[in-house]
Amino acid sequence: MSETAFYGTGKRKSSVARVWMNTGSGKILINGRSTEEYFKIKRLIHMVHEPLELTGMLSNFSININVQGGGLAGQAGAVRHGIAKALLNMDKGLRLKLKKAGFLTRDPRAKERKKYGQRGARARYQFSKR
Repeated sequence: MSETAFYGTGKRKSSVARVWMNTGSGKILINGRSTEEYFKIKRLIHMVHEPLELTGMLSNFSININVQGGGLAGQAGAVRHGIAKALLNMDKGLRLKLKKAGFLTRDPRAKERKKYGQRGARARYQFSKR
């Protein structure tokens, strides 16, 4: 990567996205594939583009992303978080705009663990009095 590269790490649930931004044509590659090819769901594609649309830099950067872990929704959230952090590394003046939109906050929600003596995190086995 050249000296015009900016990096950001995004996380959501059990997904981790590593984002590298270079000045370029606006091409976004996720694990070597285009955004539309990787996510296929319009809602998730829009989620990935949100920080770039908000800052008006959708066509200014070529972005290379490695994402792993979790499902597609978690990965899309991790990519959005990573892009926002990479934009922040590029220009600190965008902080207020990105923070107000909630793109810099790591979503802390995760799956609750299963407890012993139960079927799941909260579901219990059926109780029989007799």
